[in-house]
Order: sequence, then C-alpha cells, then structure tokens
Amino acid sequence: MKFRTPKTETAKGEAGFTLVETSISMVVLMVAALACSSLFVFSINNNVGGSERALSMAVAQQQLEQIRSVKYEDSTLNTGTTNFTVTTGGRTYSVQRIVADLTNSDNTLKQLKRITITVTPRASGPTWTRTPVVLVSYRSTLASGSYLVTD
Repeated sequence: MKFRTPKTETAKGEAGFTLVETSISMVVLMVAALACSSLFVFSINNNVGGSERALSMAVAQQQLEQIRSVKYEDSTLNTGTTNFTVTTGGRTYSVQRIVADLTNSDNTLKQLKRITITVTPRASGPTWTRTPVVLVSYRSTLASGSYLVTD
C-alpha cells in the first residue's frame, strides 16, 4: 500500500504561478506604482504653485490697502510706475504699481485714478508658478462733486 502525503499530492489546476507569470504581474504593478508616484509629484507641484499665487494675492491686497489709506493728494498717488520688492513669509515678490490719471472725453482730467498692482513671485520652480497676480482699483477724491466729505 502506497501512502500519499499532502506534499506529494496535487490537485488539477492548483499547480501555482510560474516564474514568468509572477514577473509579468510585478512589471504591471511597478508601472501602476510609477503612474501613481508621478501623480503625487504633479499634485505637490500644483499645491506649491497655488500657495505662491495665494501669497502673491495677499501681497497685492496689502499694497492696495496701503494706497487706500492715504489721502488722494498724497505723493504715493502721483502718476507713474513704481517697482520694488517685498519679502514676506520668507518669500520675495516683485511688485509693480502703476498709477494713471483718467481723462474725460474732452481731455480734461477726471478726479479719478486707476491703480494697477502687479505682484510676481520670485520663487524657483515651474514657470507657471511665477505668473503675476494683477489687481486693478480706482481711487477718486472725496473733495469734489455734490458728495463732499470733510476730514
């Protein structure tokens, strides 16, 4: 009588995986893992770029608030272009402030100025993260017209 042990006994269709099948499955899993890792790198870059743009917007709003706090006759609101840099949160930004007088249809000056603030991050990285943020605002004098306001 011949005794069979579980080690020598194999059922049909349960022979296991071959080395070729295992290698192919490992390659497929590796390709999927590389695709996921590149997605993570892409999302990290996008988050950094979004953060840069949000901080640029904050710098632009801060600059605009500073201009709103001065009187209409202040030298800060003289017509022209001013370029300077601002460092905040350990990051440096190029700021361009353009103040322009607006004119009526008969070329007389309006009591209105157009203020354009452009903030560009100086961070290293992809070019799109250094795209400028532009805010435009208008400032009028409070001393003309039928709504005279005195300080």
